[in-house]
Amino acid sequence: MTATDDFFLPEDQRLGEQMRSSMAIVLRTLIDMIEAEIRDHAARLLTARGEAETAQALTADADPVLSRLMQSGLLRDPELMAELIARVRAELIGNALPMDGVVDPERPSLINRFVQHPDRLVASGAMAVLIAESRRRAGAERPQVAHAELPAELHHRMTWWVAATLRERACRQHEGSTDALDRALADAATRSLAAYDEGERLEAAAMRFAAAVASSPAELAGLLGEALADRRIVLFTALLAYALGVDYALSREIVLDPAGDRLWLALRALDLKREDVARIGYALCEADARRDLEEFADLLDPIASIAPDEARLALAPLRLHPDYRAAVSALSRSGRGA
Repeated sequence: MTATDDFFLPEDQRLGEQMRSSMAIVLRTLIDMIEAEIRDHAARLLTARGEAETAQALTADADPVLSRLMQSGLLRDPELMAELIARVRAELIGNALPMDGVVDPERPSLINRFVQHPDRLVASGAMAVLIAESRRRAGAERPQVAHAELPAELHHRMTWWVAATLRERACRQHEGSTDALDRALADAATRSLAAYDEGERLEAAAMRFAAAVASSPAELAGLLGEALADRRIVLFTALLAYALGVDYALSREIVLDPAGDRLWLALRALDLKREDVARIGYALCEADARRDLEEFADLLDPIASIAPDEARLALAPLRLHPDYRAAVSALSRSGRGA
């Protein structure tokens, strides 16, 4: 039945092998990091409280936490999966972006240039992006440095799932009262959550940098082009989000949508010229197999003909509060009442 369901999935809705493999790596890295932090601290607490046997049961080799969470179905959480799919897809597109032709090859990259900026806020924002990028790249190889890789609410949820899984695993290793184990795991999870800083995420650092730069419309096109030329899709998304006045998640949704309608409208709303839209569209078409370059070329003149005021008016609903926008959408789908 599973194979049958997979066979009938539309091609544009099926995850490719690269997406599946990359998502598995990201998920394993996140869970391993949370598991190690909670398990090790809980074991220290148990040992200090005279519960050495329970501590040994907690740290004993056993079934991986990831396997148990996969089996439980908890990881099918729609918000978690949406975040992971979007993040991994963005990273794969970023890695596939063409490197040529947008900026002078002798010129330092966008972020490296701004690290030396005389404005301290801009320089520190650029450095924070570099640090967050380095931490994310290192995370797959060294899970202990993979901090702050989920939005706070999702990290909170996953932390308690991991704690509950560790409890179940330790109980299979050691029979008896679970009171000491429960207190140690709860204390360790609470400590982990208290130390969590969502602002360390690459996406958050990029948004702070975009706000610090606060580019004028004349500068924005160049910054967006350079971000893509540097293969910094997160930075491109953040610059677009700040310029549009929307949050990062919505901007990422616009950027990753292979149809591209909202992205082209957004670029015209920001008064980007035809050649700027063409460079951005070409780069994304080259990097994302779901996009059709010939179709984009046919759309280029109609896109360029859209007046910025018209584009801004069409995109105005996107700037509303997300919960308000969701409520309006839900009400419209429900139809009229009696």
